[in-house]
Parts: sequence; structure tokens; C-alpha cells
Amino acid sequence: MSNPFGKPSEESLTTFPSLRKHWQFPNVMLPSDGLILMLLLLYTPVGLCLMLLRIFIGVHIFLVSCALPDSFVRRFIVRVMCSVLGLHAKQNNLHLRDKNVKLYVSNHVTQFDHNIINLLTSCHTPLLEGPSGFVCWARGFMELGTVTGSRAELAQTLRGYCAVPGALPLLLFPEEDTTNGRAALLKFSSWPFSVADTVQPVALWVKRPFIAVNVPESSWLTELLWTFFVPFTVYQVRWLPPVQRHDESHQEFAKRVQELMATEMGVVATRITKADKAEHIKRKRHTVSHTTHLDVAARPRTGAQDPRVVLMAQQVKEVLPDVPLSVITRDLLQTNCVDTTITNLLESTEQHHTEPAEAAPSGPSQPLTSTTPAVPAPPPALKPAAKTFGKSPSDRHVSLQDRKAALYDYARRRYIEKHGLDREEDS
Repeated sequence: MSNPFGKPSEESLTTFPSLRKHWQFPNVMLPSDGLILMLLLLYTPVGLCLMLLRIFIGVHIFLVSCALPDSFVRRFIVRVMCSVLGLHAKQNNLHLRDKNVKLYVSNHVTQFDHNIINLLTSCHTPLLEGPSGFVCWARGFMELGTVTGSRAELAQTLRGYCAVPGALPLLLFPEEDTTNGRAALLKFSSWPFSVADTVQPVALWVKRPFIAVNVPESSWLTELLWTFFVPFTVYQVRWLPPVQRHDESHQEFAKRVQELMATEMGVVATRITKADKAEHIKRKRHTVSHTTHLDVAARPRTGAQDPRVVLMAQQVKEVLPDVPLSVITRDLLQTNCVDTTITNLLESTEQHHTEPAEAAPSGPSQPLTSTTPAVPAPPPALKPAAKTFGKSPSDRHVSLQDRKAALYDYARRRYIEKHGLDREEDS
């Protein structure tokens, strides 16, 4: 994908059904399975009480983490206290972690991934988006001061930070957005791999019962409340061997690390970017909103069996007897106006099958008058449509007006003949 901020490729979104299914309905966290939903309803009173209790405990954990200096003792105490909140962190392959590496890169599942990894090892995660200040500090992000420019300027600032002796490692998320971590990895951005020539990949899995782990467009506060509501949330961290950049570009280095992590996690390394995901969610939201609007608009109508629609269809049929009744009814259900339907059918270029004319009643009961001709007059000729499409807009407009005038005149004559009106008086 040459333009990472352009429109997403429908082929890339439909190639991975599980990833597309996860992004299909934003802000839907409840399970779709009936049995699990019933268990969730039974658990709800317990979950609400547990959430209120954990909010109270969480305030104390926050105060303890602020009071104690950054050390192994502090991380151990906070990690044990977080288990009361239902946050359980596990790690594998700890022997592969290199203390000399200044840059950790991880897949992004929840908005608290950096907090969990920080419980296992000391590291800093810079704030890339969102307001700075107390909320940024309280969530465990590192503020970058006046850096508000491009990603190139940000990478240069982080390179300077890593060059400082004794600086803690940085934790970056090259996906730049969250996924459920079970289907695929978003395309890794190249700028994090320009910060250091050696990176330590970190594979992350998150599991919890009842509620979806990650939902698009969900705020961090909503995720935190759901985390307090469910019985537990398990974070599984696996350290991968450090990867060093060879004679390759930053983009190639990012792609190689992405494929390595995808293979380790058993998922797909996609070319779907953060912008693609946002555009896909926007399209789905617009589609659902448009479908809901159409359903609400069509609800008062009762279809072709509505007496009012049948009456209007008969009125249109008197003016346009050659148009099938089904076509008239379908247009009336959309316009709800006789005049608009007549105009639409006259201007329509669709070819309709002409309905056979109704047979004239026969038998002795048919009255004969001297004013009625014995032999019916031949139907007036209808001017056909132009055989060629006009080259200029003016020619096409003139052709359309001529055809409309011919159709109006044809419908008027048929109406006069049907009701036996005097043409001179009517004119």
C-alpha cells in the first residue's frame, strides 16, 4: 500500500475474516452467544459490587505507586496489589531479555499494555496522542515536552533520549492502534525502528471472560471499568530474542520484525494500517446508520397493499396506462407523490414491458351511442427515443424535452379517448 493514509483496500480487509469481524461493530462488548450472555446477566450484580470495591482499592494502589521509588520492590508490591484488581501478568522467556537493549517493541491489545509491561520491567512509553498533564502522568506515560511535530522529529528526540547513559528502555507500539491480538498484526510503522538499531520484540496476549478484550473507539476509562467488572484479566508476555538491523531500510527492518512476531504469535502480518482501520470503522458506522434510517423511514408504510398507495397507483395508471402497475407501486413507495412518480416514470430511461390493453366489454349490455365511433381510432403514434446519444448537453436536453412532450401528449390523448371527452372543448 503506497499511501498509508489513503483509503483502505477492500481486498486487504476481506482477506482476514476474523480481523474484519472484530472491527465490524464498534462499541459492542457484550457476547453474542446466548449461554454466555445469560451467565453474564447472572454475574452482573457480583460484577457491579466488585467494580465498586476495586475502584476504592485502585485509588490506594495508585497512591502507593506514586509514593514508592521505581525499583524491584515497588514493582513487586504493585503487581501483587494489581492481582486484587483482577490484573494478572505472566511472562515467558525472561532469559531472552537483554538489559542492554534500549528499545522494546510490542503488539498493541489494550490501552494498559504499557502499565503491565512496566510491572515486569522498568521502561518508559512516550505519549504520542492525547492531552498531556496529570492524566498523562497518572496513566504512566512519559511526556516529551514541546515535541509536537512530525514522527521524524519525535524519532530524533527519542534517539537523543536513548543516547543518555543509564536511561531506561523505551516501549513503543509500531502498530499505533489496538487489535484483539488473535487474528493479525497491523502494519508496523517505520519510524520506531529509526530510534535504535537493535530492538527487543515483545509478544502480548490478553484474555478475560464474558467481555471482549478490545473494542474499537472505546475510551481508556471504559476499558478500565470493564476490567474492574470482570473477574480477571490475564496478560501473557513473551520475550523474543533481540533483533538487529542489517544493511536495510527502516521500512524493511519494521517488516522483518513484524513477520517475526506474527510467526511467533501464530497470526498474520498484514499491510493494514491504523488509517485503514479508522476508515473501515467509519464506513461500517455510516452503513449501519444509513440502514437504520431506511428501516425507520419505511416502517409507517404497509407496502403495495396500502389502500392509499393502491389509489395513487390507479391515478398514475390512468395517465400512464402502458407502465406496469408493479413499477408504479414501487416508485410510489419511494416518492409518496403522484406527480413525482409520473415525472420519474416519464424521465426514466428504463424499458418496461407494456401491459396488454384491457379488453373492451362485449355483449348486449354494452351501450351504443351515436357519438361513439363504431371503429376505434388507431392509437396515436408515440415518438421514439433518439437512436443516438447526444454529443453535447444541449442536444441531450432537447431530446429529453421532446420525448417528455410526446409522452405527455400521448397520455393526454389516451385519457381523452378513454373518457369520451371532446378534444376541442378540452383543448
